[in-house]
Order: sequence, then C-alpha cells, then structure tokens
Amino acid sequence: MISEFFYHFQHYFLEILPALAIGFLLSGIIHEFIPTSWVEKHLGEKGIKPILYSTILGTVVPVCCWGSLPLAITFYTKGASLGPVLAFLIATPATSVNALIVVWKFFGINFAVYIFFAAIVMGVIAGLIGNMLKFKPNIKLNNKTCPHCNEEKQENHICKTKTIIEKIKLVLKFAYIDMPKEIGLETLAGLTLAALVSTVAPVGIWIKNYLYGIYGYLFAVIFGLIMYMCATMSVPLVYALVNQGLNIGAGLTLLLIGPITSYGTILVIRKEFGTKILLVYLGIICLLSLILGYLFEVL
Repeated sequence: MISEFFYHFQHYFLEILPALAIGFLLSGIIHEFIPTSWVEKHLGEKGIKPILYSTILGTVVPVCCWGSLPLAITFYTKGASLGPVLAFLIATPATSVNALIVVWKFFGINFAVYIFFAAIVMGVIAGLIGNMLKFKPNIKLNNKTCPHCNEEKQENHICKTKTIIEKIKLVLKFAYIDMPKEIGLETLAGLTLAALVSTVAPVGIWIKNYLYGIYGYLFAVIFGLIMYMCATMSVPLVYALVNQGLNIGAGLTLLLIGPITSYGTILVIRKEFGTKILLVYLGIICLLSLILGYLFEVL
C-alpha cells in the first residue's frame, strides 16, 4: 500500500507540476505588470461585470485547478472582490481547450457546448453570491502598493521605473518564492490527500450495479468531492462509467464537481477566506452541478 501511495503521489505531482509552474509564473507576471488600480477597477466592484470578466478569463487561461490557485490569490491581494475570485476558481478548472476537445470526442458536440456554458453559469452565480457574503479574510490586501512601481507607498513616496531585469527578478521571486510560501503547504497537503484516497478507496466493478437513477447523482457528488480529477483526464473515466450504467446527467455532474473541488482548492479557500466561505463555495458547486446535470438528462 505504501508503494502504491507513492506511485499515485508521483503520478499526480508530475501531472500538476506544469500547471503549477505556469500558474505561479502567470501570478508573478500579473503581480508585477498589472497595476493594482486596474484590478480594483475591473474586478473590485460588486456588480456583475467584474464577475463576467473573471469568468470569461477563467475559461481561456490554460491552467487547471492547481494552476488557478496562485492566480486567484494574486488577483485578490491586488484588490479583486470575493465574487470574481470564486467565479475564476470555478470557470478555470472546469473548462479548457484540451478538455473540451476530449469531451467533444467522447460525448459529442452538444455535451461539450453544454458543459462549457454550464461552467460559466456556475461561475457567475457563485460570484454573485460571493459578493453578498461578509467575511474576514486572512490575506493582506495590497492596496497600499504603488500601481506603477509596485512598491509600498510611503509618505514621501517617489515612483521610479524598474529596468526589465529588475522586473523579471521580481516576477520570478513572487512566482516561485512568495506564492509557494503562501499556498505551497496547502497544495502539498491536497496532493497527499488525493494520492491517499486513490490508494485506499479504489473504484471497483461494483459501480455498474449501483449507479442508476438518483444513486448515480449521489455517487457523482461524493466521488467528485473526494477524488482528484482534472478536466481532461476525468473525461475517459466518466465515459467508462456512463457505458457501465451511470446516467448521462450524473456524468456531467461529475465532470463539473471533480475538477473544481480539488483538495488544494478546498484547503487554500479555507485558509485564506475561512470555513464559512468554503462551505458556501462547496454548497453552490454541488447544488448547481446537480441541477445542471439533471437538466441535461431531461433535455
């Protein structure tokens, strides 16, 4: 069992490592080159427009749930509201070009189009609810930073322009030193939990005998919450489950919940925003995924 655990851990680590590297690098670029004033203007308001911006951005950014974590935290520290952050954390892992192509191949164009817009709907609704919640964040906002030189504003602050070499150094420092310090431990813990679950709770042949009707949706929720599933790699698995008897609506529910609720995401949200926000976040995802999955089955 120990060797199997390390096998799964290595598999997951190598799988998410490129996404994490890209996510950390993009977070460093955002931190250094996108002024705080721009983030506050476009993502810091309480209306629906910032939520739409972050949701659409999430659908095009080429990272998974693990890579989206440093980006979301960076946006928040630069002034984004909770709603756009939650919308981004839902839309980014649920949709990617690769995943949509694989979904199209296995399930057809109608399924692919539906799940794409389903992720957008979930992101927008979660964002609107998130903006209505009151909470005490653990993250220190970066509102006292100069939007031009990214230095803390002192009483007699003089803005200065950095050289390109200095900017690159700051990008790499924030990406691969500051961000791992902020969320690295939670990411590692999430990875460990995912490997542990894969080791002690494999899915056996009994699935095809029990995944019918409402039990299929119940399975989709539980399995999606406890297993690490990226948007692309989960498609063949769900396709196999559907062929074994899982109804198509429950399959769609699983494809929505699985990629969005990684252990890393859960632990980081709990650390940075608190248990209340985490429970609301998970509740919204589960409820909307069930509704959208059942609606697709009916249609």
